[in-house]
Amino acid sequence: MLSARAISIVGMGEVFIGSAALAGGGLTRASLRWNYRAMFPDVYVSKLVVPTLRDRIHGAFLWSRRNGIIAGRAAAALHGARYVDATTPVEMLWQNGRPPDGIVVRNERMDADDVQFIDGLPVTTPQRTAFDLARHLPRDIAVRHLDALARATGLTVVDVLPLAERYPRARGLPRARIALPLMDGGAESPQETRVRLILIDDGLPAPRTQILVSDGFQDAYIDMGYDEPKVGFDYEGAHHSEDRGQYVYDIGRGELIERRGWLDIRVVAEHSRRFILHRAYEAFARRGWKPPRRLR
Repeated sequence: MLSARAISIVGMGEVFIGSAALAGGGLTRASLRWNYRAMFPDVYVSKLVVPTLRDRIHGAFLWSRRNGIIAGRAAAALHGARYVDATTPVEMLWQNGRPPDGIVVRNERMDADDVQFIDGLPVTTPQRTAFDLARHLPRDIAVRHLDALARATGLTVVDVLPLAERYPRARGLPRARIALPLMDGGAESPQETRVRLILIDDGLPAPRTQILVSDGFQDAYIDMGYDEPKVGFDYEGAHHSEDRGQYVYDIGRGELIERRGWLDIRVVAEHSRRFILHRAYEAFARRGWKPPRRLR
């Protein structure tokens, strides 16, 4: 167990530089070894806590000797984006060729206005964060994180595209030009992003997201859909069937959507791409709607 003295010195959940704590006389080497775990080289946290993503971000910043700029998915999380796993590697803009496991360092050009401070940490702005996500991640993963970032910050593709002009030789720029136009802050979950990309990848127009349906007394939102045929798509997570209150609410919500003339296709995680598209085209046919096809 941690001694009361050790807890008072660094705080039980505090991330700290081990050598600095030893030099200050606050900890002994034995206490450091037995009571704390190394998160990164010379960066420690109590063995009694499970490090959060924010802990790991702080630890990576300390490992860089406070020189790195937090970027990528870690930056998105600091901007309020959801669905960033706690074990996600912490990406930083800095010059270092040998980062430890759990940290990704990129030596890339950036301007001063690409950086802002959040809780004392230097972090890439939402625009630069989106630019980096779009360049460095596979398309589907990038769009999932771009959607979450856009939802948290109100960011749009128009806000980000000027960075492609500013950095015309940036690595991954062709990939970014594909992912960025797919960003949509209307997605409330990674599964909603997945459904939207399935429709787009089959050549369908991008569906409108967060469609308001109202009868003047009640309001409901459909995750995404097409206004002309009134065909919508709603992703339903496990809570829709496990939470009794949600289940009861969904009954009334479904009746409202039906009364307003919408065909609402409910999708769950187990539904395959083929099945989702089959149901979509079946609904379009019922409405006599021939969707315009995009060039793929």
